[in-house]
Amino acid sequence: MISAEQARAAALSLPEAVEQDHHGRPSFRVQHKIFATLWTAEQMNVMLDEDGIRTAVAEHPEVCSEVWWGKRLAAVRVQLRDAEPVLLAELLADAWERRTGAPLSSGPDPLRR
Repeated sequence: MISAEQARAAALSLPEAVEQDHHGRPSFRVQHKIFATLWTAEQMNVMLDEDGIRTAVAEHPEVCSEVWWGKRLAAVRVQLRDAEPVLLAELLADAWERRTGAPLSSGPDPLRR
C-alpha cells in the first residue's frame, strides 16, 4: 500500500518537480507541464502516452485503469492501496521523461524502505 504522502514524495523526488494546485487537486509538474495528479487520497493519475497507458492497464489491471479526457486517452489511474511502490516509481519516471524529453538518470527510490 502506498499512502498519498508517499505518492506525493515520489513525484516530488523527480528532478525539478514541483507541486501546484490544479482545479483543487495537487498536480506535479516539470517545466510547467503536468506529469501526474493526486486525484484522491487513494488514486494518482499519471500522464503517459497512449501505448504506456495501455501497457500499464494490460499488465496491472488490478491496479491501473484508463483515464479519458473527452475522446482522448489521457492518463493511467493508479489505485495506491493496491500498487507496488516500484510500479508507481516507474510510471512516474516514464511520465516525467515524456514531459521533459530527457532520460531520467537512476537514483534512489523514495518509496523503498
